[in-house]
Amino acid sequence: MDRPDPYVDLARSAIAAYVTEGRRLAPPPDLPPDLVSRRAGAFVSLKKRGALRGCIGTYEPSEGSLAEEIVTNAIHAATEDPRFPPLAPHELPEVSVSVDVLSPPERCTEADLDPRRYGVIVEAGGRRGLLLPDLPGVDTVSEQLRIARLKAGISPDEPCRLRRFTVERHTE
Repeated sequence: MDRPDPYVDLARSAIAAYVTEGRRLAPPPDLPPDLVSRRAGAFVSLKKRGALRGCIGTYEPSEGSLAEEIVTNAIHAATEDPRFPPLAPHELPEVSVSVDVLSPPERCTEADLDPRRYGVIVEAGGRRGLLLPDLPGVDTVSEQLRIARLKAGISPDEPCRLRRFTVERHTE
């Protein structure tokens, strides 16, 4: 049997500890060195029967290690995504977890985007929207930008700054 992905396993363990015991998981000592020594933004996404159930993340690191970033964002995805009620313990077996580790965002133009390869951040007047790459149904740059602008409350004709990033995706 395949060993579980350590990124996904950490996120799932953090969610389980928090929703069943109200306890914040301390990253275990046997994590791969990359999770302990590296700092990066990370998004944790939860799906239930294929439908989004929570997604929270950071595009720049806010914790001391990638492991801490994943723990924090996993708990937030399960309990603080405003689109969904907090995850209940009985839902844990039905939820699949994925972790996207983000590269540092870089400024770009619309011509530099590819929705399969790059996520996008749109910014205007203090409003910001982010869309991860390679999402089902997002096949064109115009669709990617439309959704990101909508998330940010930026109108289609309003000028905005663009940044792109890649992800290292870990799934169950």
